[in-house]
Amino acid sequence: MGSVVNTHQAEAWNGYEGEHWAGNQDRYDAVNSGFNDHLLDAAAVGEGDRVLDIGCGNGQVTRLAARRAPLGHATGVDLSAPMLARARASAAAEGLANVTFEQGDAQVHPFPAAGSDVAVSRFGIMFFADPVAAFANIGRALRPGGRLAFLSLRRMEDNELGEVFAAMARHLPRRPATTEHGGPGPESLADPGRVREVLSGAGFGKVDVTAVDAPQHWGRDAEDAGAFLGAWGPVRFLLDQVDPAAAAQAHEALVEALRPFEQAGAVRLRGAAWLVTAARP
Repeated sequence: MGSVVNTHQAEAWNGYEGEHWAGNQDRYDAVNSGFNDHLLDAAAVGEGDRVLDIGCGNGQVTRLAARRAPLGHATGVDLSAPMLARARASAAAEGLANVTFEQGDAQVHPFPAAGSDVAVSRFGIMFFADPVAAFANIGRALRPGGRLAFLSLRRMEDNELGEVFAAMARHLPRRPATTEHGGPGPESLADPGRVREVLSGAGFGKVDVTAVDAPQHWGRDAEDAGAFLGAWGPVRFLLDQVDPAAAAQAHEALVEALRPFEQAGAVRLRGAAWLVTAARP
């Protein structure tokens, strides 16, 4: 991997967080895959397009983009070595020859200038140390007129997961997933005004921000989903900040809050995101 400026995120995604996502590839894809068609349809990936997937993680979106561009190529970029290993293994298992994966910090990664037709991201663009610099670097990777399409979380209160986290709040030092002081985190681009400010500052035009929802499958039942969510990095970190009794109470509150969402052998919550499109002039 080349230069890294987002050192805190690099440590997380090459440590516990990245290992957990890589080890639970199918489960995280079940959480987020309901948004895939929203993203790829908005990106309008053509059969000969060169696609750049930012924060590709385990690579599901990269692989789907490669299938939509059989005469083109899809490149996934991520900080996380464990997740990239899973992405490469999945692409090989699926026999995809027009896909590659690179480890790098999108804020400073040396993308080939004007080498891509479209850049996409499914929730991989909310963790930049300097989002304006990062999107400007991504913009330089696009040809003139090249397209950008990404998903960022709306406010946690707009997601049913926010209701679940609220039930834990009285047992924890703060609510899971909160972005403090406007820094990188799940809700860093939850404000459409902030999204427009960042993209215009990075040189993009034709910015459009649209609300989209999708079902998110978190587990078989409340206990299973609670165990999975309790091991998710942001929740695990907060549980480690309190004594064992408070952690147990928080986990119990988490499971009970998930029970109303059990249906047909699964726990499904409505996820709420912004679908953002823009273009390089």
